[in-house]
Amino acid sequence: MTSPHEDTRIPDAMNVHVAFPGTCREAMQFYADVTGGQLECLLTYAETPAAEHSPSELHDRIIHASLNLRGRRLMGADMAADTYTPPQGVEVQLEYQDIEQAARTFAQLSEGGKITMPFEATFWSPGFGMATDRFGIHWMVNVASDNCPMATEGDPA
Repeated sequence: MTSPHEDTRIPDAMNVHVAFPGTCREAMQFYADVTGGQLECLLTYAETPAAEHSPSELHDRIIHASLNLRGRRLMGADMAADTYTPPQGVEVQLEYQDIEQAARTFAQLSEGGKITMPFEATFWSPGFGMATDRFGIHWMVNVASDNCPMATEGDPA
């Protein structure tokens, strides 16, 4: 019998994967610079067995990218033009303890993109903002706060 903390339905990790129309390498290097995360992988189509089954124009594109942010990963890949669709209805959320770092990160991510909600104090946080970066990825940058109580009873964490 497993304890509630050993529930096998709960995955070992949850990562975010984003698709790009050919800008994955540039975007992931930018995200590594902005966040200080470790870029673990930038694998091209040509470097895999998929090369013989993919169009030659994809060979220098990224089939698998991984950016490690304290054990959580932002992953990505370039998609063929006929299969790529811009992201919709999902944001990548970054949370910081330090408001100045959160504001710097937000400013960098929104440069060349579009600000949806300026970075400012909200009822739940001393700093929060939403933007779409120049690569078309939607971001939320948040400063941690105790203003949003969480349910503890039955919480699997």
